[in-house]
Amino acid sequence: MNDYDAGRLNLPFVGIATFGKRPYVQDWAAIDADVAVLGAPFDFGTQFRAGARFGPRSVREASTLFSFGHAGAYDHEDDATYLPQSVRIVDIGDADIIHTDTAQSHANIRKGVQAILAAGALPVVIGGDHSVNIPCIEAFEGQGPIHILQIDAHLDFVDQRHGVRVGHGSPMRRAAEKPWVSGLTQVGIRNVSSTAKDGYDAARAMGSDILSVRQFRALGPEGVAARIPAGAKVYVTLDIDGFCPSIAPGTGTPSHGGFLYYEVLELLQQVAQTHDVVGIDLVEVAPDYDPSQSTQILAAQVLLNFLGFIFHARGAR
Repeated sequence: MNDYDAGRLNLPFVGIATFGKRPYVQDWAAIDADVAVLGAPFDFGTQFRAGARFGPRSVREASTLFSFGHAGAYDHEDDATYLPQSVRIVDIGDADIIHTDTAQSHANIRKGVQAILAAGALPVVIGGDHSVNIPCIEAFEGQGPIHILQIDAHLDFVDQRHGVRVGHGSPMRRAAEKPWVSGLTQVGIRNVSSTAKDGYDAARAMGSDILSVRQFRALGPEGVAARIPAGAKVYVTLDIDGFCPSIAPGTGTPSHGGFLYYEVLELLQQVAQTHDVVGIDLVEVAPDYDPSQSTQILAAQVLLNFLGFIFHARGAR
């Protein structure tokens, strides 16, 4: 039976733009899936250019590009079919964001991630600025220990700025403080940073392994993955500005000298093969700064490939 006989063709430009055109589940108490995607359209934590509140919507729309057919995605280089229909992915919509209310907005994001974890699914959160990682990690209380792999241009280890402790420059500091976070591997950190030297000193003292893009290239993806403790459950937080702005200009704080596509993809594939990935967030896509829409396409492509690697490693064929 071919697609024409199996039902509607449902081309990418047709229909409602859920992530990957997968089913929408409105009731967070009725999630029955392997993966649940949550939008976190919050950008009150930005310190320069806002606009990441439109990230979830743009990444969902971009993800429809990769929604052809029902037979999974065949990769001829790996001779593998990724994300067959046996991998159940649902989109549970967005956390409710209350304008100017960071505490309640973050609480709503945390509630969404907790609902996904309670259902036994893998949470995938699309931001939003990087502060949305704070409630994501809070949701893992009782699920640890977890190790965080951060791919980013910036260390994000500021303790506070004028009393603000939950901006997009502080999520890794807040994560390192959690007793259920066993350590951090921070990759792609480069150039003039938002975190001062005392932040780097604190990060290393609190268990961070910090690598620049050039240090990553010297080690290779296998060498970097090998630095993550064996047997660790890994939570991956991917800031789109970890990529070079030549391929990902749609972000609020671009930093030249970043990763190219296959560098990140090969690291994620290696981590999926060597560690248990328990959560993902992808943040800081601000689509208005990229009229080509390439940034959100990159984000969607990375997420779908990473999910393919994770479930292929778990035996999905």
